[in-house]
Amino acid sequence: MDRILIVDDAELNRFMLRSMFDNEFEVLEAGDGEEAISIIERLETGLSLIILDYMMPKKNGLDVLEYMKRTHLEERIPVIMITGESSSETVEKAYEYGVADVILKPFSKQIVSRRAKNLIEQYRSREQIEAELASKTKELRESQARLASFNEYLLEALGSVVEFRSLESGDHVKRVKQFTAIMLKIAKEQFPKYQLTNEQIRLASMAAILHDVGKLAVSDSILNAPRRLTVEEFEEMKKHTSYGCEIIERFKELTTEFFQYAYEICRWHHEKVDGRGYPDGLKGDEIPIYCQAVSVADCFDALISKRVYKDAISCEEAYQMIRRGECGAFSEDIMRCFELAKEEMMAIVLQVQEGLIL
Repeated sequence: MDRILIVDDAELNRFMLRSMFDNEFEVLEAGDGEEAISIIERLETGLSLIILDYMMPKKNGLDVLEYMKRTHLEERIPVIMITGESSSETVEKAYEYGVADVILKPFSKQIVSRRAKNLIEQYRSREQIEAELASKTKELRESQARLASFNEYLLEALGSVVEFRSLESGDHVKRVKQFTAIMLKIAKEQFPKYQLTNEQIRLASMAAILHDVGKLAVSDSILNAPRRLTVEEFEEMKKHTSYGCEIIERFKELTTEFFQYAYEICRWHHEKVDGRGYPDGLKGDEIPIYCQAVSVADCFDALISKRVYKDAISCEEAYQMIRRGECGAFSEDIMRCFELAKEEMMAIVLQVQEGLIL
């Protein structure tokens, strides 16, 4: 049964109001604002309606409304204020404090009863709509999360195809994604000038999975050559950056938000800040920070992984080689991020080696 609170210092008024609702509602009474606040504080959303007198001793109707506004209860419990003050200032104040309706004395029983029932129904309908909306929103978010997880799985599967062609384990793309995310989070904290957001970091890290997708267009004889590539073979291998862009271009309309990151990472993850990278010879800040992060992540993981043409080296040795510039020139900013990410990146490698994670 719905519960109504009647707040009025005049016992006769409370009796008249109670007689309107006794048969349909559970009726509570308060003789002043202090008592009303105490009841509201105790019951909160257990009330379906408050009928509130304006002029009362100790605390008046506005004091009660102020308490409800401060605790945001006026959004969930409708209040009808009954007052003998007919001035527009009083009415305006009541509405400013969140009252749902104002009825002037002397009041009609039929009007008060009808307005009370209408308000209870309106608020109940609104709560049902809000609950349904919250439920639908939750379902949508869960659906989006499942879709994002599935998309990530597909990306990792596509990235792994390249590695299986290269006779590799398929874990390289996952680690590059993880290492990229770690360095970009540090870049966000350490270098506000890049204006990185969490969403950009998420998209760039996902795009890192596809950094070598262009190798699908490189012949097996070059991809799996167990020796140092000839000049001509290396030139063909370098084309995997532009081949990757051609592959990603085909999905541009389906991946608008994701496209920029995937395209630029595919094309520029071998660029170096001194302009000696490929394919475009970009220099310094011409290379987006997320491409730089992928470049370092890719280089680090390649060094610590066994390939058909080389053995793996230790994390510390790989770290020192990159810091000394033996793998090409990287910016000071990304090297600072790499330095701060070292411990976390090495922990991931150790967990992989111990079989705790892929």
